[in-house]
Amino acid sequence: MALENKLGLTSSADLAREEERISKKKAAELFEKGILDKLEAGKFSALKAIHKYLFDEIYDFAGKIRTVNIAKGSFRFAPVVYLEAALENIDKMPQSTFDEIVEKYVEMNIAHPFREGNGRSARIWLDLIFKTELHRVVDWSKVDKEDYLLAMERSPIKDIEIKHLLKNALTDDINSREIYMKGIDHSYYYEGYTSFKTEETL
Repeated sequence: MALENKLGLTSSADLAREEERISKKKAAELFEKGILDKLEAGKFSALKAIHKYLFDEIYDFAGKIRTVNIAKGSFRFAPVVYLEAALENIDKMPQSTFDEIVEKYVEMNIAHPFREGNGRSARIWLDLIFKTELHRVVDWSKVDKEDYLLAMERSPIKDIEIKHLLKNALTDDINSREIYMKGIDHSYYYEGYTSFKTEETL
């Protein structure tokens, strides 16, 4: 079953293909039109704007906080009842050092504010913080996909692994469109291992 969408697609495979095509196109526009440079790095408002831009042609919920509880594998993301408070706290978290930025990213992953498309949006959001604060970005082609997934799954308890992976992949080539797009090009590998469960199936 495919998520309800504006494209009228009922096959999850067809939806995944169109979602990938459209979100890549929109991600490129975010970069090329300088839209990212106008967002406030590290704020939920920036992540919300990124998500809306990427998915507005596909989903009615683009840029909107989810209204269902979701889990991935055995991990449950922040319950809806606490989600807005969690996002307010994340907004207040410091982001002046590498460790602080990754800790903020980990908390946003736990929050998982949207019904779908969190990974792609959050990686663009993370790179915007790195670019603004440290004048570095992540070259995602240097991040092993399986290592990343496992590190993110363990990050709520122990974030040393994800910090190690990301630190080793940092580059100062912050204006490269090619490097920027690698975070999107790899998104389906990162997000395709396990499917989300909503509150109806938890």
